[in-house]
Amino acid sequence: MCELHQRWKTLWNRIDHAVAQCGRPKGSVRLLAVSKFQSTDAIRALYELGQRDFGENYVQEALQKQAKLCDLKDLNWHFIGPVQRNKTLAIATHFDWVHSVDRFLIAQRLSEQRPEKLTPLQICLQVNVDAEDSKSGCKPDEVQSLVEAIMPLPAISLRGFMSIPAPGHIQTFSVLSSLIQQWPSMDTLSMGMSDDLEDAIRAGSTWVRVGTALFGKRAH
Repeated sequence: MCELHQRWKTLWNRIDHAVAQCGRPKGSVRLLAVSKFQSTDAIRALYELGQRDFGENYVQEALQKQAKLCDLKDLNWHFIGPVQRNKTLAIATHFDWVHSVDRFLIAQRLSEQRPEKLTPLQICLQVNVDAEDSKSGCKPDEVQSLVEAIMPLPAISLRGFMSIPAPGHIQTFSVLSSLIQQWPSMDTLSMGMSDDLEDAIRAGSTWVRVGTALFGKRAH
């Protein structure tokens, strides 16, 4: 796991350098380790280094990992894949964050199905700024009405926005930065991955979602 440790250190050096370069406070950007297809051993190794937030794309895979890692009580699980209607109960029950809500029905179901014993589910509205057919997300001109509809839901907390830009479209980050300024209660921009996290941080990202730069390239 020494390679994982080194990648962890290198990644945090990148994040801290980008934060310092744009004059933001240290600690203003958090790392979400994208652990899909990664082993529970790798997650445990990162936990030992201090990582607490892990992002998963597939519900069943995540539930299996959560069961094996149930002794680690302070892990925070983030769902970052497309949210299917028939998976909302499992997501509402077993996750702390959902970064990929893209329509009111999904938000409504997550709120209704969130167990009362749990704190409100933290969510981000995914915005498909570049209108890519291959990606989920609402259209920018739908954001206003969706925010107004989602905000009153009782068992969720709408924290901000998430987006996955088209390759090379770093201007997408600026679009989200402008959007969030319309709602002072929001504090979260989930944007930036292995190849573009510096651009995202300069635009105001508060969560960078990183898989490859942390775990290395997956074998195909």
